[in-house]
Amino acid sequence: MRLPGMSQSFLLAPIAECPPGPPGAQVRLAVLGARGVGKSAMIVRFLTKRFIGDYEPNTGSLYSRLVHLDGDHVAVQIQDTPGCIQAQEDCVQVPDSLSRCVKWAEGFLLVYSITDYSSYQSVQPLYQLIRKVHPDARTPIIIVGNKADLLHARQVQAKEGLQLADELGSLFLEISTSEDSQGVCDVFQYLCKEVSKLQHAGSTDRRRSSIIPRPKSPNMQDLKRRFKQALSSKVK
Repeated sequence: MRLPGMSQSFLLAPIAECPPGPPGAQVRLAVLGARGVGKSAMIVRFLTKRFIGDYEPNTGSLYSRLVHLDGDHVAVQIQDTPGCIQAQEDCVQVPDSLSRCVKWAEGFLLVYSITDYSSYQSVQPLYQLIRKVHPDARTPIIIVGNKADLLHARQVQAKEGLQLADELGSLFLEISTSEDSQGVCDVFQYLCKEVSKLQHAGSTDRRRSSIIPRPKSPNMQDLKRRFKQALSSKVK
């Protein structure tokens, strides 16, 4: 797969914005990774089923669309992020815009290219950043090895991606954005479902915590006993 690309204005044109929905009916996703791993191409492939071959450097675009999910239409917002991440000795330089994005999102795709080992090294620091902001282990994170069609240029073995995912407790998939539209769709669909489950669990917990326990009905026999004791004390 060649590095995806396309100008931002042209990107937004075929992707219709979804109307504002009721609270809880919106899923917020973020796609993170180093420069050139195919983040923009994955998003556009998911939303339009098309693959475009040339993109201008991404400055961070937000896409929104109604997605059919388990019989319902869900408003999905996907934040594309610029590839300005530098990983050095398990440390990643994170711009403020990326930090804000991590705080905003509810589910994450961490993408690297199997043809670029340095992009693979960026995954773990990004994962640690997400967990720092979202310490709840239920926050869904999927690690994606992109450009799986470029086997002749592979620098990251599949077993390395799987091992990293096991260490971090995440799901791992290798896909080819250019050749496998369904694989890309499956990744986003799965992430949407996991975020929806988490939202539903959170709303259930909030409802339970807001319920005030009903006071127990008074025991009539006990009330009669106390009343007699009060009367007898007055008589004395």
